[in-house]
Amino acid sequence: MARRAAAFAISCLASATGPVATAQDVPLAPRSFPRVGQVDPRFQAYNLDLIAITGMPPPKPASAAPSDEQSHADAQVQTVMSGVKLEKPLDLSNPRLRKLAAALGPAYLRTSGTSANSVYFQNDDRSAPEQPPAGYGSVLTRAQWKGVIDFARAVDAKLLMSFTVNTAVRDPSGRWTPLQAQPLVDYTHAIGGEIYAAELFNEPNLPNYGGAPKGYDGAWFARDQVAFRAFATKSLPNMKIVGPGDVVMNNMPLPGNLTGASLMTGEPTPRFDIISYHFYPAVAPRCAPASSPVGTSPDKALTEEWLGRTDPSLLDHKALRDRYAPGAPIWNTETAGAACSGAPWSATFIDSFRYVDQLGRLAKLGASAVFHQTLVGGNYGLLDPETFAPRPNYWAALLWRRTVGTTVLDAGPLRPDLHLYAHCQARVKGGVTVIAINTGTEPQVLDLGGKARLYALTATELQSATASLNGRPLALGHKDALPGLTPQSITGGKVTLAATSINFIALPDARNPACR
Repeated sequence: MARRAAAFAISCLASATGPVATAQDVPLAPRSFPRVGQVDPRFQAYNLDLIAITGMPPPKPASAAPSDEQSHADAQVQTVMSGVKLEKPLDLSNPRLRKLAAALGPAYLRTSGTSANSVYFQNDDRSAPEQPPAGYGSVLTRAQWKGVIDFARAVDAKLLMSFTVNTAVRDPSGRWTPLQAQPLVDYTHAIGGEIYAAELFNEPNLPNYGGAPKGYDGAWFARDQVAFRAFATKSLPNMKIVGPGDVVMNNMPLPGNLTGASLMTGEPTPRFDIISYHFYPAVAPRCAPASSPVGTSPDKALTEEWLGRTDPSLLDHKALRDRYAPGAPIWNTETAGAACSGAPWSATFIDSFRYVDQLGRLAKLGASAVFHQTLVGGNYGLLDPETFAPRPNYWAALLWRRTVGTTVLDAGPLRPDLHLYAHCQARVKGGVTVIAINTGTEPQVLDLGGKARLYALTATELQSATASLNGRPLALGHKDALPGLTPQSITGGKVTLAATSINFIALPDARNPACR
């Protein structure tokens, strides 16, 4: 630890006093970076699991029917996978939670998860019963749903959700009906809420975990989408329909389950306004050993192989988009460093390299929005689930929001130990922000040819729960005031990147014509 701390101090000193000797400076010409894409103004989005909003009901009695047991088991799966503490539902009126979420706005908020596939909406003002009605796994009350609508409004977040799809809402032929969707939508309208977009089914390529009928396949999915679009056309005519919403795990086939491509093979072909998918590079150690094909360990966190795992799933869904919905946006509606609550180190600085690198990669490859799993819950939450204190990924998210605009530029190819991305600077005409990620153990120097403002994220230990900005630890102040995110001014044109650092470099005088 002492050795790591000493290296951290030397790197910070180098950044403060000027460039240090390296094998070769990296010259960049931000004024000439070409435009390669555009992301949604709400590009940096997040999830809140529905099970965190409803809470987990107590175990079913021994006399429960098999269908009830399955619905309850589905909710328990969501509890395990999300890692959300469920002694009581999440308090969405908490002032700290709202303040920190609002600082990331405008954003998209997705509330869904496995439990959403079998949730019962209690369309009255009573408290939730001790047990859900037969055939359902959990209960969403009016008060809880109003809390979601009020939270989204308070933090400038547009809502993406999914609906109940299990056997309890299907007709005798197995066709989906809006038995639960209609009263939920009617109540949303009654309280002045808006559902911006919806995926009918959370992760339909895992039907065995989603409460779907036995034998669920691409043909069944297509029939469901016809029924869902008919319902949406009548009750939610302005809502975006999102899908297929399949989950990809380390780009490996999931035995016995469907794929995004197979979900699009039914007749008529499902129609989506936005193409969506979920991606996890691995499964957390508590659910899969590190040695398993989907396992992971912290020694992989800065490797090229690990950081590049996110690319194939986006490219696969880009191909689906081009074939079935040309021109539609692509949303990664659920992602984190590891499924099943996140790895223990997901709550530390080491995961911020994946978090920022993934945003840079997916923006450059053509994604319009990326939804982090999750705002609050488990190891992968941006905020601590007990105190709502910001974790390192939150500070990275906040810096992205403050400095990075929506126009995507090409900063050139990735280099060993040095990943460079660029966007037009947020709210500065002609300005450019370079995102420079140094995964190596030595400082690197960028020659930018002009004045710069450096926001350098580092930590004394890679698995530290505290991140520092330009050498100063980040923490909330009095009455939960956000700290001033003050950059270091660089006047000599050369910027030194500390070892194992994440850097946002604002260049307001770049005069890039694509940024005007």
